[in-house]
Amino acid sequence: MPGDRRAGAAEHAEHVNEAAGLLEAGAAAAEAARLLAGRLGCSQRQARRYVAQAAAGGRVPVPEEAAVFTVRLPVRLGAAVREHARGSGRTVSAVAAQALEEFLARAHRDRRPR
Repeated sequence: MPGDRRAGAAEHAEHVNEAAGLLEAGAAAAEAARLLAGRLGCSQRQARRYVAQAAAGGRVPVPEEAAVFTVRLPVRLGAAVREHARGSGRTVSAVAAQALEEFLARAHRDRRPR
């Protein structure tokens, strides 16, 4: 079977976006799937899935590559982060990433030239 592995999240998004590009260029869904299968080396069935997702929602954002970043936190803070993540239906990583992005953006805004 061609492409005997699963695509990661970024690769999946790129494939859906390539399918969206074919549809935007005027290709019919069946033709887009055939072209996509040839370009990606995946099965026609998987290509049809990419095309269907593109047809339903258009282009999708490509997630950034992630890296492991270990920090030691006070037990209370770690528990609060886990509880917040659970309550919001997100992962601890997503909550931590958002918090750090917001902190760094605020620090950048507040930085005053000396």
